[in-house]
Amino acid sequence: MVTSPNTPIVAPSLLAANHGRLAEGCLAVAKAGLTWLHLDIMDGHFVPNLSFGPQVLADLRPLCSLFFDTHLMLDNPQDYIEPFAKAGAQQITIHVEPKYDIQGTLARIRAMGIKCGIAFNPRTPISAVEPFLGMVDNALAMTVQPGFGGQKFDATVLEKIAQLAAWRAERGLRYRIEVDGGIDVEAGLQCRKAGADTFVCGTAYFHAADRAAFETKLAGPT
Repeated sequence: MVTSPNTPIVAPSLLAANHGRLAEGCLAVAKAGLTWLHLDIMDGHFVPNLSFGPQVLADLRPLCSLFFDTHLMLDNPQDYIEPFAKAGAQQITIHVEPKYDIQGTLARIRAMGIKCGIAFNPRTPISAVEPFLGMVDNALAMTVQPGFGGQKFDATVLEKIAQLAAWRAERGLRYRIEVDGGIDVEAGLQCRKAGADTFVCGTAYFHAADRAAFETKLAGPT
């Protein structure tokens, strides 16, 4: 097990909740005693699906004190930093794959007074995110090809998670290593062993018979 400087966190993904009852899904996470809510923002271009926009965050924000972990899966994330920050995002993670000013966009997120992160897809070389690791609070490894919930975990990403953990230790950095996609208890523990400390759980969490036990198994003491 790789020792992380960060406390393990389970971040349920609102994408897997009932979209006719998003407020109930948000409140259920808060009532369970968790602290993070993951918000997948999809544009139908960068990924083949649509989810929701800043207004959903703005409507949910007064309902709870959850940390809004906002993941922009967009072709042009640079155009949406201010709307999501103003809506209540407390961390905005952007992808490395689209062509835009990544460094400048991360700086703008930081200038809004919130945390920033960099994300990459399973087929993206880990070297693509390396230049930005000193600038971010969060490195998000997609463990499925993003777009839809309920996909099977891609174990080939474990090596990249381990590399992120090695760079973090070697360089004295403290960014969180987040994993997203097909994360059930078994897959999550594999990721934790590789160095991850933040686990986005959608279908597996919301469909768990015992959500408290799910969270304890994944983020509790080892």
